[in-house]
Amino acid sequence: MTTFVLDSSTILRLLDSEPGADRVEEILTAHMNQSAEAIISAIQWGEVAGLVRKKHGVAGQIRALEDLAFFQMRVVPATEERAVRAATIKEDRKFPYADAFALELAIDTSNSVLVTADYDFKKVDDMARIEFLPIK
Repeated sequence: MTTFVLDSSTILRLLDSEPGADRVEEILTAHMNQSAEAIISAIQWGEVAGLVRKKHGVAGQIRALEDLAFFQMRVVPATEERAVRAATIKEDRKFPYADAFALELAIDTSNSVLVTADYDFKKVDDMARIEFLPIK
């Protein structure tokens, strides 16, 4: 079974009905049907919460997180070990720390595909399988 590691850009595409939202819906439907798994790092989850709050306020944040809870994605904690591995990726590859958590999770999860709309991941696409959502 494939495990889809979602980053914050993927969730934001879904919430804002932007290009690639249909693909994210397919992944989440497969997750709910148990034919695939959808996971997200706690760091990426927090990034979604913060960005939604900034754009839509407290009420919008609460509503968005409630809507996302419907899909029952597994939010993977940022453990001490994950934090060190993400820091290593950040330093070695000159990559944003929050994004390094998503990449680390994809590297650490067997049969995974990292799904993103962030084309900065192109510079680390040799480290994990990455599916890019369409450009806006």
